[in-house]
Amino acid sequence: MRQNLKANLDAVSENEEIFIVHRPKGKSVVMMSLTEYNDMQETMHLNKSKANRERLENAIDNINAKTNLIKHNLGEY
Repeated sequence: MRQNLKANLDAVSENEEIFIVHRPKGKSVVMMSLTEYNDMQETMHLNKSKANRERLENAIDNINAKTNLIKHNLGEY
């Protein structure tokens, strides 16, 4: 691992790869890019409450079915 640390860190940061480090006398650890970690944290936050999870699922269903869509002029915001 130590010999390939730079190559492994580059793969994690540049390719959004997740790298698992198995330690012989300790618990394994996971390395991931900060972007990937932040994305996971945001997903967990958005899915934390049942009401928000259902609202997001309904929105996805509406997008996929192309129903209940409202067109907004981006200049309105």
